[in-house]
Amino acid sequence: MQTALSLLYPPQCVSCGDLVDTDFGLCGACWRHTPFIEGLVCDLCGCPLPGEGDGEVVHCDDCMQTDRPWSHGRSALIYKANARRIVLSLKHGDRTDLARPAAGWMARAVKPILQEEAVFVPIPSHWTRLFQRRYNQAAELAKALSGRLGMGYMPDALIRPRRTQVHDGLSSDDRFSNMQDAIRPHPKRGALIAGRDIVLVDDVMTSGATFTAAARACHTADARSVCVLSLARVVKGG
Repeated sequence: MQTALSLLYPPQCVSCGDLVDTDFGLCGACWRHTPFIEGLVCDLCGCPLPGEGDGEVVHCDDCMQTDRPWSHGRSALIYKANARRIVLSLKHGDRTDLARPAAGWMARAVKPILQEEAVFVPIPSHWTRLFQRRYNQAAELAKALSGRLGMGYMPDALIRPRRTQVHDGLSSDDRFSNMQDAIRPHPKRGALIAGRDIVLVDDVMTSGATFTAAARACHTADARSVCVLSLARVVKGG
């Protein structure tokens, strides 16, 4: 049966649709144009840094200049080229199937900082945006990560009680102002955060304003620790 299905529906590249050897993979051309983050990275956001590193903890310029209310952070991709197309397809193109391969890339990135009993918590969407899109891409990623790694998943531990302005075109300061008190613990289920190691999950990190609001909400709910994980990181000059 499996052989028959593979003949009828051969594996396709999740990005361009060309035939590949395994399901939920990238073809050679798309792989070459997808900028995976490797080597030395900032310990607070996961952006790539020059040098090879020998295990020391290093931070990028943005994270040295900005308060980060979390202990560690990682990202799987640089937000450009094919990575940008993948993120936009997941976010706006109804391509929820992309969460599965993306979770594999994110799992590899987060493993060095992952606590054994950590729980994945997605950045919440306001109900109006959830109604428009029909799904929260951060929740799709967090759910796929939970399944892949066999770890906890809290889809509604946080809420977004007010609709914030879209961040496109806003300065870093305006983004942080926009997210002030925009994310809170759920009135009932937020109590589940207390005493837990939380990994906040989102599709893209730019300034870190959204992660900051969510991390502060987790600390308000007495999380034991907070880390952040994004599928892609916007990099200056990238």
